[in-house]
Amino acid sequence: MHRHAAARRTVPGPGRTAARPGLRTAAPLLATALLAGCTSAAGTGPEAAPTPSASSAPATAPPAQQAPQLTDQQVSSAVDKIDGYVQDAMAKTGVPGVSLAVVYKDKVIHAKGFGVRQLGRPEPVDPDTVFQLASVSKPISSTVVAGVVGQKAVRWDDPVTKYDPGFALADPWVSSHVTIADFFSHRSGLPDHAGDLLEDLGYPRDYILQHLRDQPLSPFRASYAYTNYGLTEAAVAVAKAKGVAWEDLAADVLYKPLGMNSTSSLRSAYDSAANKATPHVKTAGGWQVSTTENADPQSPAGGVSSTVDDLTRWMRMQLADGTFEGKQIVDPAGLNETRVPQIVSAPPRSPAGNAGFYGLGWNVTYDTLGRLRLNHSGGFDLGAATVVTLLPTEQLGIVVLTNGQPIGVPEAVAEEFFDLAQYGRETVDWLGLFGKLLPGLSAPASSPTDYAKPPAGATPAKPNAAYTGTYANGYYGPMTVSEQGGGLVMSLGPDNQQFPLQHYNGDVFSYQSKGENAVGLTGLTFTIGADGRASTAVVEQFSHEGLGTFTRSG
Repeated sequence: MHRHAAARRTVPGPGRTAARPGLRTAAPLLATALLAGCTSAAGTGPEAAPTPSASSAPATAPPAQQAPQLTDQQVSSAVDKIDGYVQDAMAKTGVPGVSLAVVYKDKVIHAKGFGVRQLGRPEPVDPDTVFQLASVSKPISSTVVAGVVGQKAVRWDDPVTKYDPGFALADPWVSSHVTIADFFSHRSGLPDHAGDLLEDLGYPRDYILQHLRDQPLSPFRASYAYTNYGLTEAAVAVAKAKGVAWEDLAADVLYKPLGMNSTSSLRSAYDSAANKATPHVKTAGGWQVSTTENADPQSPAGGVSSTVDDLTRWMRMQLADGTFEGKQIVDPAGLNETRVPQIVSAPPRSPAGNAGFYGLGWNVTYDTLGRLRLNHSGGFDLGAATVVTLLPTEQLGIVVLTNGQPIGVPEAVAEEFFDLAQYGRETVDWLGLFGKLLPGLSAPASSPTDYAKPPAGATPAKPNAAYTGTYANGYYGPMTVSEQGGGLVMSLGPDNQQFPLQHYNGDVFSYQSKGENAVGLTGLTFTIGADGRASTAVVEQFSHEGLGTFTRSG
């Protein structure tokens, strides 16, 4: 969403706690989480369910699929209608720009841009407009790793410490056993969006990955929680196995061989692109130009930028089992492993509902006709929303990119397209459904306390000197509270981000949070020692995993 994840944020999945921030997570599971409990009225169930394997060994490839169900005419008819749906969705929501493309039977049968790259400027969106992909970066990164697996340089079930010996989690046994696949399927036990708040504070990738060891763990391989930095660690380990930086590995294994000349895993490439979509956020006054955070620290999870023209090359290769225009780009065995369910990400919402699964960088489901469906959404709450969905059986896929914060437009367009292709009509009001549910899934949870309204008879604060000083925290780093202009300011992060404090009640203050994981006004509570000075300070936004206590050090 999901944010950073998010890529940085991507829309949160069911494993996310209500208190966690998280759009970047929300994005990945949007369609899966919602569709897992919803069956189309036109669906009648699988017509030819695949025969389960008698082997107890883990599957390394999806089950055999039945014959294609769609005709060329059905797909062509859906393409003819989808532009009108996009235009209507933009009119209803105000999203400034949309770019989409459809691939079918190894051809790009539709690619078009709608609206503008930036409000207030005339330049139109087209298929060559560069968008930030947010968490759609994840299936792209899993494709890169599949390519390295095909080179026999790594295996999906290799422990990450084989290539990154210094990496550790809170449990030594888990540290030595957690694999590349565990991180790419979000089953390592790390909490939802672990590390994202450090990125908001400006910490670099190395610092964030080193401090994942401070996070408490849920049961290993038995719990799902979407983590941008877990996946990033796995990708970094693969890059170390090859002796190169991740960003160079992605270019060498995937972007260059496919001719994805406008695609990069570096924010600088997006920033320097002449034809790029500017982020926008929706406010009470309407849509406004925004600026997303630099996602380079979590580049494998959310830092890719690209165009629909480039992405159709990747989609064609995916749907052709790793082949593009007669050349094998990625070994099909490594690629097929990404399409196998690794963990339940969305339990059924009703007795007759379907479960959603996460594979390796993909949401993996099977539709009402038993067809494998690969999907991922991406979202930055500060101004980007994306989705890609593939039906390998049909050799059909769609990608939708927008330059507005996640409100369900790309997901609605993609689901509408598949409805039109399969049934010739809309079976669900997708825009209405996603528009209602997505904000609740992706928006960071606000504080349970309304800090904008101090209680009647609030206790006065102590003199500023009682609170000023430096405070230590092994995870979030040092915090400084200083007096400025008669008030208090909290400084955090390597760049000393400043947060003016407002008194709320007694030794409790509030501040306006910032960044992709911002939660609005949140609290800071001091505990006063025997010497009349604060001994500790608890930052509410940072305390969901028990890591938000800062201890006076000076």
